[in-house]
Amino acid sequence: MKLKRRRKLVTYLNILDRPMRFNPFVFSRTFLLWAILGLLGGLIAGIYWIVLEFLTHKIALFEGLLVIPIMAICGFLAGLVIHLIGDPGEIHLIVNNIRFNNGKLDPKNNPSMILSSLLCVASGGSLGPEAPLVQVTGSTGTWFGKIFRLKGEELRSMSIAGMASGFTALFGAPLGGSLFSLEILHHKHAVEYYKAIIPALVASSFSYIVFACIVQLGLGAVWKVPIYEYSGIFDFALAVIFGITATTIGWLFIYCTKFFKSLFEKRPIPIYIKTLVGGLLLGIISYYLPITRYFGHNEINTLLNHTYSIKFLFLILIFKIIAISITVTSGWRGGFIIPLFFVGATLGLIIHYFFPSTNLTLAIISCMAAINACVTRTPMSTTILLATLTGFSYFIPILFASLTGYFLAPRIPFISSQMDKKTLKP
Repeated sequence: MKLKRRRKLVTYLNILDRPMRFNPFVFSRTFLLWAILGLLGGLIAGIYWIVLEFLTHKIALFEGLLVIPIMAICGFLAGLVIHLIGDPGEIHLIVNNIRFNNGKLDPKNNPSMILSSLLCVASGGSLGPEAPLVQVTGSTGTWFGKIFRLKGEELRSMSIAGMASGFTALFGAPLGGSLFSLEILHHKHAVEYYKAIIPALVASSFSYIVFACIVQLGLGAVWKVPIYEYSGIFDFALAVIFGITATTIGWLFIYCTKFFKSLFEKRPIPIYIKTLVGGLLLGIISYYLPITRYFGHNEINTLLNHTYSIKFLFLILIFKIIAISITVTSGWRGGFIIPLFFVGATLGLIIHYFFPSTNLTLAIISCMAAINACVTRTPMSTTILLATLTGFSYFIPILFASLTGYFLAPRIPFISSQMDKKTLKP
């Protein structure tokens, strides 16, 4: 009986390996694989988001001074998960595996990534769920590709499509998510991965549908910025000027992160002690500046809808950068894209305070674009993501700011595995 089932399975797999000859269109069996992967990615992202929202609301009940011990405890538990189950790695590991390991992302560390990131993000760490989702859905793509015996570029494309589906689900931007999954791999030669653009787009589109149906997120602009009115070609010059200012802050963030990394790596200590110390420091910052707590998804709207003094805005800017740096270097898990957008929005408000005649929306979005492009080296996807998340319909000013951040970024990228293959060896 078992032998018959195996023969049937082999027969079905052989059928799937053949193109649909009756179909006169470009549509083929690979489309179905990308679509199914997108559905899986959207489902995974939807379940992750529901659990994250539940945990966040429960942990948020601890207020005042209790924020400090609760974040320290959550940091300790996250470190314990990593110590006992396994280190899931960070974004540079994903990039390395896509570039040097034939696109294979190992799903065995997914339980560790899911549990540790849920604790870190829900308790108020300054990193978002985008990186964990990208890793989990990307490795799901690898697993899915292996089931159907894909190899080489086909397997790599499936992994990238999985990454795109996870990223798109959170941001609600299929095109931006697809481009990001390619741009993040290599800041100079992203074109070598563009064979995966169609798989990424298909998986992203299906992921977007499923995620939107589950949590109703990503169906419109997330951050309510004031309506922008184009005032002339000088707006492009302003976007570049704002971009230069934001790039300076991007450099500050990168060197701040290097400073805290040197502190945490000065002595070899267990990961759970490192995350405990990180949680303690983050708790102290969150107690005095509650708006710096969490990764910024809701806090950006809070920032935009309230009037803060210039002194308070500077405190938010400085300590949010410190909070992100501590979160990144102390072993907490998550992604830094949305937190960087928060920093950019704060900087835009500061610029508008000193130069009230400038357009507030242009200042905010240009700073958000430039600082993210400076750190992640993703100018194209940053432009599309911001246009989607803010409802800002004028692409060109955002693109000018993104390119400014990209070309004025440090020569050595923040994500070290984005370096040239000649200088970076697996």
